[in-house]
Amino acid sequence: MEGLLDHSLRDAITQVGGIDRCVSEFIRVTDQLLPARVFTRIVPELLQASRTDAGVPVRPQLLGSDPACLADNAAQLAALGAEGVDLNFGCPARTVNRHRGGAVLLDEPELVFRIVRAVRRAVPAGTPVSAKMRLGTRDRSRLLANAWAIADGGAGEVVVHARTRDDGYRPPAHWEQVALVRAEVPITVVANGEVWNVDDARRCLAQSGCDALMIGRGAVADPGLACALRDLPFDGWPALQPLLQRWWQRMATQVQPRHRPGRLKQWLNLLRRRFPEAEAAYRQLRTQTDSRRVEAWLMEHLPTPGLQTA
Repeated sequence: MEGLLDHSLRDAITQVGGIDRCVSEFIRVTDQLLPARVFTRIVPELLQASRTDAGVPVRPQLLGSDPACLADNAAQLAALGAEGVDLNFGCPARTVNRHRGGAVLLDEPELVFRIVRAVRRAVPAGTPVSAKMRLGTRDRSRLLANAWAIADGGAGEVVVHARTRDDGYRPPAHWEQVALVRAEVPITVVANGEVWNVDDARRCLAQSGCDALMIGRGAVADPGLACALRDLPFDGWPALQPLLQRWWQRMATQVQPRHRPGRLKQWLNLLRRRFPEAEAAYRQLRTQTDSRRVEAWLMEHLPTPGLQTA
């Protein structure tokens, strides 16, 4: 989720519990081997055994179209101790697609195959390789061809976002289409898209036939969703208050002051789908652009001893 989920938000959400694995925001690969510092800046969990502070594995995701260059960068990630390598064939952003990255590659199943095969051959046998795809670009005509390309290339898992590139993020998600992939390819298939609550999750599992879900914006809107799916305790907004403070403290060390209020409002905008308290906070902060005033509001309304910001 480029522009939304980063390591500071991964840290906060995984503190809640219930999550088996995270995938990083995409790391764009063009025509060169990226230095280690780029990988550790985007995925600082690499510096602690590829795990969040809560111990949840984080799998870095690569985006690009050059099989050899992606393979070189995947090998670099493996050398840094990455839990695995994920490949992005799902991003619908026009800028990304215009530069031959993300979901537009689903028009070229043969290239998808060559990318996956090159990456699989470049990393040790014990390093998992996975991929995320959509149902297609404009239509679903190449759905199974791409799923087979990923499987035949050597990936052990494919996450299927149940919409086409042109669908963007508009409801509905066509979970029944994921069932076609689940019935065909001999690798793990994970369903993704439009899972906001427990009922959505149950219907997605039933319609897709999958045993696992990837929850993106749904987990950001409700960090307790994974716990709810597993009948684990979660105390709602009171449990989120210290995590919001924890997140602000970490985010503030990486983000310039002028951008911090926008980042908070972005998360609150999703949280208000689930929590009335987030709706109230969003309304009070919606027009605020001064980082110091936002921080003062947090200290007053979500007090947590020991908060320090940069």
